Amino acid sequence: MSKLIEPETERLQLRQWCPEDRAPFAALNADAQVMEFFPSTLDKATSDAMADRCQSLIAERGWGLWAVELKATAQFIGFVGLHIPTYELPFSPCVEIGWRLAKDFWGKGYATEAAKRALQVGFEQLELPEIVAFTTITNQRSRAVMERLGMTLSPDYFDHPALAKDHPLLQHCLYRLAAKPSLLRQF
Repeated sequence: MSKLIEPETERLQLRQWCPEDRAPFAALNADAQVMEFFPSTLDKATSDAMADRCQSLIAERGWGLWAVELKATAQFIGFVGLHIPTYELPFSPCVEIGWRLAKDFWGKGYATEAAKRALQVGFEQLELPEIVAFTTITNQRSRAVMERLGMTLSPDYFDHPALAKDHPLLQHCLYRLAAKPSLLRQF
């Protein structure tokens, strides 16, 4: 077990998961708008299993896809963090940055704010040489966050290995960000 990392920003706490996160996490995973760019919504059992896996990986590594709460209210709003993909991707091995927030918290800058802090942890504490992000090519909201983070779009699109060849979300784009001393000063 590694030392637990629980970063924070001015407005947000990125933290280990707790049992009280399960219900709001299941609600956001059941929201068709939140899950628009995923193969399907998640039922409660699948959502709980995902939260358990996130919690377990943070306990093991000290970092991962953290639960995110508003510091002012301690309200759970989703997750943001770093993850080692389990699928064999064309650019594996890698560490990706990811996020999923409840719809009520979109458009407030929370994803970008928390992701910047997660990048800082990745580069400064974990000393990662690169962090990637990927999504289906039509997910403009997530792509906008990737661009606000200073990530660079790779010219090579790829088919996600977990999706059927005829799935409408099959083609994905990749964004990359390399560790650079000048980048770290932005945070």
